[in-house]
Amino acid sequence: MPRLTPYLLVAPLIAFIAVFTYIPIVTSLDLSFREWDFLSPEKPWVGLANYRQLFASHSFWQAVWVTAVFVVISVPIRLGLALAVANLLLRETRGSRILRAALFLPSVTSTVSIAVVFSWVFATDVGLANAALEAVGLPRLRWLQDPTLALAVIIIVNTWKQLGYDIIIYIAGLQAIPTELYDAASVDGGRRFHVFRRVTVPLVMPTTYFLLVVSVIEAFQIFAIVDVMTHGGPAGATNMLVVELYKIGFSLFDIGQGSALAVLLFVLLVALAIFKARVLGRRVHYEA
Repeated sequence: MPRLTPYLLVAPLIAFIAVFTYIPIVTSLDLSFREWDFLSPEKPWVGLANYRQLFASHSFWQAVWVTAVFVVISVPIRLGLALAVANLLLRETRGSRILRAALFLPSVTSTVSIAVVFSWVFATDVGLANAALEAVGLPRLRWLQDPTLALAVIIIVNTWKQLGYDIIIYIAGLQAIPTELYDAASVDGGRRFHVFRRVTVPLVMPTTYFLLVVSVIEAFQIFAIVDVMTHGGPAGATNMLVVELYKIGFSLFDIGQGSALAVLLFVLLVALAIFKARVLGRRVHYEA
């Protein structure tokens, strides 16, 4: 019996993970080869037909392009801003602690609530953004109706929400850097920018690598902000992969094709994780 005790203790967790993670993955993989509309008791096998329809869809490739642009632009902005702000808030003062809490608050706030508030901020007629532009003599902008501006607004809102989490993680990483290295750089006459570039950035790479993995996965899965603020529009300018998946599966009730897209997204994220581990992971040094 003592030999079984460890397995019994982890059994509830394994069952939870199996029910809410592994079984849905296997079910989605099976449904991606079938035709189903949620209502029909029949789920006929169609093979690779769902994947062929996806690859032939203009909407799918547009979603791939928009998602790629969003990831490539938003992730570096998030990490760059987070590292810069974390470096400024590194010292333990009363003001820095208050700012840390204020910056972290959006990351634990409801995404839907944030999206609703920013929908009002960027509203064409009564939004605060246009009110600020008019106050300095600039014309109003159609933030959420202009295909060129809509994606930029989504990037701004998502960055504002996630920035606080990145800052807190970066602060933890910066605090782990030995102060002796900064003292040695100061004795050698290193300027603040050069010390930041030559000492801080290389030694905080493990934290950067972790946040890069997390932020890329999060960026590929963005949904609530887009669904509330633009519904993927205008003209598909903010139609991300998960938004496209939702439209196919829960608006068109094509569960087979929606599952095929979910499988492709899963494979893409796994491939990106392996690539980052093989290519970027080798450049990360975990010892000062």
